[in-house]
Amino acid sequence: MKNWKRMVACLAGTALTLSMNAQESYVHQQSETADYVWPTDSKVLDKIDEWQDLKFGVLFHWGIYSVPGICESWGLCSEDVNWLGHHRNYVESKKWYYSFKDQFNPVNFNPEQWAEVMEDAGMKYMIFTTKHHDGFCLFDSKYTDFSVKTTPFGNHPRMNVAYHVFDAFRQKNFMIGCYFSKPDWHCEWYWSPYFPTPTRRENYKRNLHPDWWKNYQEFTSNQLNELMSDYGKFDILWLDGGWVTGDEIGLDKVLEKARVNNPGLIAVDRTIRGKNENYQTPEGTIPKTQLNIPWESCIPLAGNWGWSKRPRFKSSQKVLNTLIEICAKGGCYVLGVGPTPDGLIQKEVADLLHVVGQWLRTNGKAIYSTRTTPNYHAGNTWFTADKDGKTIYAIYALPEGEKLPSTIEWQGNLPKGSMTLVSNGRRVAYRCNGDKVTVTLPKGLKNEAVALQFRVK
Repeated sequence: MKNWKRMVACLAGTALTLSMNAQESYVHQQSETADYVWPTDSKVLDKIDEWQDLKFGVLFHWGIYSVPGICESWGLCSEDVNWLGHHRNYVESKKWYYSFKDQFNPVNFNPEQWAEVMEDAGMKYMIFTTKHHDGFCLFDSKYTDFSVKTTPFGNHPRMNVAYHVFDAFRQKNFMIGCYFSKPDWHCEWYWSPYFPTPTRRENYKRNLHPDWWKNYQEFTSNQLNELMSDYGKFDILWLDGGWVTGDEIGLDKVLEKARVNNPGLIAVDRTIRGKNENYQTPEGTIPKTQLNIPWESCIPLAGNWGWSKRPRFKSSQKVLNTLIEICAKGGCYVLGVGPTPDGLIQKEVADLLHVVGQWLRTNGKAIYSTRTTPNYHAGNTWFTADKDGKTIYAIYALPEGEKLPSTIEWQGNLPKGSMTLVSNGRRVAYRCNGDKVTVTLPKGLKNEAVALQFRVK
């Protein structure tokens, strides 16, 4: 018993290590911009353009890892690297991790509350983890019993979690994205029980066991076909686990079939350069420069992607400033949120995101449906543009802990005619000295980001 307690304590330490090092250590590296391949399907191009209008979305991580509040899946991976922090009996820790399936019972599961919180935050699209690398399915898959159906929640009227989550967000007119992990560490055709699991990859040689890999290909494509046909209309198929490529699981055939029911479906075979990475996904970071290809920064609200007991949330100001910068650089921002073990978005998260939504309700014109403008950055001021390029928005991203200045300055983007506050249409005084613009902000403004609107010469 003492050894077991010691192992659990070590695992808790590992979870903390994972949380602290998550963004630095197991993130997928962004594909090179030069590797981007523009889709040839006009419906996909139209869908991408529609998605680029939305700017702000949510990525939900929820699963058996939410029960103890540990890092999703990675505690199962036995790679000998510092960030995994292995100080425990690996065989026993796998049993410990998978035992949380028998404790998964989100009795207060309320996807409508999720949708209300995210709508209030000003979000316009969502992505939900139907299956992470651990293989646990939050949908009633016909191809495995390692799913929500065999948990204590299995007899609940809303047992088929993914179906109800997607439905709740469709009712709010969100664009709908389906997250799915290509690797599955629970499936015997990926991690064979006959061999150890030394890395995140399959633990056997495909050339020696071609039938095993064929079985895995069929298993994976069957689950994807199941989701794309039985769970309503989708806009985005967001595939994680870039050490397995879409080609290796027959993604072309999956997409061909899926796009019959979901015309223009955006494929995100993330970090796998080529025709099925319809937008790129820098993780936990923002590109250093403006990129004029489709891309999305995926960044968690706290240290973990999923729920944790002691979260370190980013502030609402940090979230908003991140959104402003990403939009000026040409991307979308999907914020990682972890619902609680009992199936709710906690009040701290709802309150934090409400502040972001308040700003967007009065200043969203400078964010939604905008595109890039060449002169996009000057100090704390970021610039976006209407699609016609004639109207420019200057957004002063107020740094955390600072007071709003009386004036802001930039070079270029010379105004023509009046300049107004986006929030209320009030005119703002400015002067130009050569290519330098100085704006005098009205007194009495709330101490928050300021968005200005003007035409350019």
